[in-house]
Amino acid sequence: MVIASIDMKDGHVVQLKNGKDLILQRDDADSLISDFNKYGEVAIIDLDQALRNTDEKGNTKNTELLKHLLRRGNVRVGGGIRDVKKARELISLGAEKVIIGSAAWNSNPKPGDSILNVEFLEELNKTIGKQRVIISVDAIGGKIAVKGWTETVDIPLIEGAKEAEKYCSELLFTCVEKEGCMQGTDMESVRALRQAVKCRVVAAGGVNSIEQIVELEKLGCDVQLGMALYTGVVSLKDAFIGCLDFEKAGGLIPVIAQSPSGEVLMLGFANKEAFEKSFETGRLTFFSRTKNRLWTKGEESHHYLDLIKMRVDCDRDTVLATVFPNGGVCHTGSYTCFGSEPDAKSNLERLYATVAERFANPRPGSYTATLDAKRVREKVMEEAEELTDEAETKEDVIWEAADLLYFVSVLMYKEGVTWQDVYDELDKRHKEK
Repeated sequence: MVIASIDMKDGHVVQLKNGKDLILQRDDADSLISDFNKYGEVAIIDLDQALRNTDEKGNTKNTELLKHLLRRGNVRVGGGIRDVKKARELISLGAEKVIIGSAAWNSNPKPGDSILNVEFLEELNKTIGKQRVIISVDAIGGKIAVKGWTETVDIPLIEGAKEAEKYCSELLFTCVEKEGCMQGTDMESVRALRQAVKCRVVAAGGVNSIEQIVELEKLGCDVQLGMALYTGVVSLKDAFIGCLDFEKAGGLIPVIAQSPSGEVLMLGFANKEAFEKSFETGRLTFFSRTKNRLWTKGEESHHYLDLIKMRVDCDRDTVLATVFPNGGVCHTGSYTCFGSEPDAKSNLERLYATVAERFANPRPGSYTATLDAKRVREKVMEEAEELTDEAETKEDVIWEAADLLYFVSVLMYKEGVTWQDVYDELDKRHKEK
């Protein structure tokens, strides 16, 4: 599958040729990651960190933008990560994986020394886990490239890759000579690399067509794509669909629809045309085996499933679609095809959405709509006191806790804070420990 890349330099999104010459520059990182994340993982690379263009605190002109983007999708981060503290910080801020480049290598190994910075990599694995580590095996002339591709070390690509996979869950190979040139990648090196290691391999540098993406997919490699996306030569929609294994699935791919909170809503099947329509319209579409045609969920009931993102499984023959349901999903009227309840189960997100709806469209007699900023803070304090001082039985605690969560949700809404913001903060604290 394709991993879209957002390379940053001097606070802008850029694409460089051979890692040096500026080809294009943009300032729409928010819209880019929103679009890219629909189709798969997103790689964010701080080129200034890689080139050591930092201030006295170790930050670059990209730092604030990078932090802003980290929880906007399934993000992996690279560029100048040289110590465990920095890697752990990025994970706590929302990165799912970190890409380690120059710091992974022993640039001046003596006879008998490891070609890797073993002490650093072992500490990194212990701190954030091997599954969160990607090691770059970027190469120029068959040798490992370091320091923002400005130098090479006397470590052959394949030899380095075999050693590196002991400390990571995947390898990122960039053919530097091909990077940004739109002439196709070095397939010979990719094949040799794929045969030499067992871990996941991501190829980058020069990929310029759906055909080459599919060819790499058949080799068992993913693709990290930049220039071809930004210039419109390759679309993520076509790449996503092109990598699906329709033959193995008998022509129809099972698609599991789930809500943003993870509830399984329904299962359907999709052919290539159905996937195309889902991405084009933003509404989940299937191929109906009973109607023998494309069928957009909700076309009769108007209970559409608004598409948030799709993720493919490891065998490329099943897709998980995260969607926002506009009403009951099942034809019986139930919220999910795997239950009989007409409404979604209560959770904090649903409570928050109800609060938001009450303020946006106040109904006669709505208590929520009467709550101003001063009153809701008073109620939070009042309910917290009742929970701690007056709740004596389990039932009392349940009742008072529900009241408190309601008023906390109202306060959060008024301050522009979502429950996801709170989850993210809790996640950050957990990962910092």
